[in-house]
Amino acid sequence: MIHFRHNLLLFCPLLALLFCSSCGKSYNELAGYAQGGIWTVKCSGGDIGAEQLKEGLDSILAVIDRAVSGYNPGSLLSKYNAGEQIRDDGSAEYGVFRDLCDFCDSIYIATGGVVDCRAAALYDIWGFGFKNGQMPDEAAVKAAMKDRSKLNFNAVAQGYSADLMAEYLKRHGVQDMLVNIGGEMFCRGLNPKGEPWSIGIDTPRDGNNEPGKDLSRIFRVRRECAVVTSGNYRKFYVRDGIKYSHSIDPRTGRPVSHNLLSATVIAPNSALADALATYCMVVGMEEARQFILSREDLEACLISGDGIWESPGFGDAR
Repeated sequence: MIHFRHNLLLFCPLLALLFCSSCGKSYNELAGYAQGGIWTVKCSGGDIGAEQLKEGLDSILAVIDRAVSGYNPGSLLSKYNAGEQIRDDGSAEYGVFRDLCDFCDSIYIATGGVVDCRAAALYDIWGFGFKNGQMPDEAAVKAAMKDRSKLNFNAVAQGYSADLMAEYLKRHGVQDMLVNIGGEMFCRGLNPKGEPWSIGIDTPRDGNNEPGKDLSRIFRVRRECAVVTSGNYRKFYVRDGIKYSHSIDPRTGRPVSHNLLSATVIAPNSALADALATYCMVVGMEEARQFILSREDLEACLISGDGIWESPGFGDAR
């Protein structure tokens, strides 16, 4: 059974470095395919076996796909974007869809419209949504900014998925875990060496397309939390010598042009970390830094063309 707890009023890629020796516990290594990539879980403990854990996680991800995948033409999201009315039928799929709608509406308010899941038409015309498109003219941009009829959950869906996976593992007594779905991570407890989990941040440079090959930073996570990175160095295109990134500012209708290259956010849950990593990439270094420092529940590492900035508690990730 899936439970939903993301009715939040407040509010990329990472490589987990999994050191595999023994600390007296038996660890399961689970993996599968979902949402266009690989998910992995390394965990210890639990009241059911590894095979049952994987079946449960696969079931959760299948529900999420049927609910909010923009690439599944039969999903509730695709039906909604096609103009169909989505009714509460008591299904887990509807629960996921409604939960993400509520969460995204609250994030929209909390970020002043910076993280906007109802700007799907805008992402589509720039070619970073569910449709092909590049270099729209001013009239197309203005029209897309007014179109609030479609949804795109890409800024939060993988983080939300990591949270539901972590909740499932907790319900089955798992004490130590590292959940990773597309780079959106949730950490709890210790790794197989009996140490805090180690996380690496990919160097945000164009051409660094292999996660883990070139790292800018490695740090340890010493508490239960989520870690998510968003960046502008893998999803972009260049026209007439100008780079257009996938970070679109819904307030202007255009890709951002500042020099913040990646944002790694540590937050209490992955949906929040996912949304706020996107927020940082849209507003740029100065606003992102001010925002992170204003919140006691957040830490961040921001990498720009001018260097690396870390919040005071990020180094130890306490």
